[in-house]
Amino acid sequence: MRAVGLDIGSLSTKAVVMGGDGILSSAVVLSSDSAESSAKAALQQAMAKAGQDGDIYVVSTGAGGKSVSFSRQNKAITTCLARGIHYLLPEARTVIDMGAESITVVRINERGRVSDYGNQDKCAAGTGIFLQQMAKLLRLSMEEMAVVSTKAKARAEITGTCAVFAESEVISHIHRDPPTPVEDIVAGIYISMVHRIMSQLQRVGVKKEVAVTGGVAANRGLVSILEEEIGHTVLIPPTPELAGAIGAALIAKENMIQGAS
Repeated sequence: MRAVGLDIGSLSTKAVVMGGDGILSSAVVLSSDSAESSAKAALQQAMAKAGQDGDIYVVSTGAGGKSVSFSRQNKAITTCLARGIHYLLPEARTVIDMGAESITVVRINERGRVSDYGNQDKCAAGTGIFLQQMAKLLRLSMEEMAVVSTKAKARAEITGTCAVFAESEVISHIHRDPPTPVEDIVAGIYISMVHRIMSQLQRVGVKKEVAVTGGVAANRGLVSILEEEIGHTVLIPPTPELAGAIGAALIAKENMIQGAS
């Protein structure tokens, strides 16, 4: 029997297969309207890569985790992030997860258990979806935005806590006479996102080392501004988008061992 962790998010679904020697395989697929279908697609890809047949023990997490009928257990994303990042970066004590629709900050102890957490999911501003909307508005790819931001001489003021209002502010910067430089607009978008992250960190408390997970963690432009605001460098695992799924797989593996004993 293999341990499987599934993290079903609004934009992507991640699957991780674990064996006795650690991670055997992983897969990331775009999420569909059905969490069940998304979970099955990610699972099939991961199992095919692992080259494994037979029984599996599945633990799910994420926004669609409760909708997976073949999951043995559903766990909170905060719990799975804590376990996953402890496996990847044992020295980490604070986790910032920048997801598609929410920002989650988790403080963890030396055993990889949750000490405290905070979550911002009331509005899209400051999330991965918001960042995609801004990239489309500026006619840039996410990668181009990250590069452009490093050339900024100033940071455009973007104060809207709602994605709609923030988008209006960006449009006004574009149509000013003269228009605000694109690099300054991008830097302004990033700092507005970082301010939302910092508000969560202030509630939960920052304890070194700080790790960043989620797909947005790959955006070096945003992460560099985050490091500037925190005051020190952050840790980013090789596969930051898989942290939640890895944590779920670890819990599945432990449940299997306990059941066997």
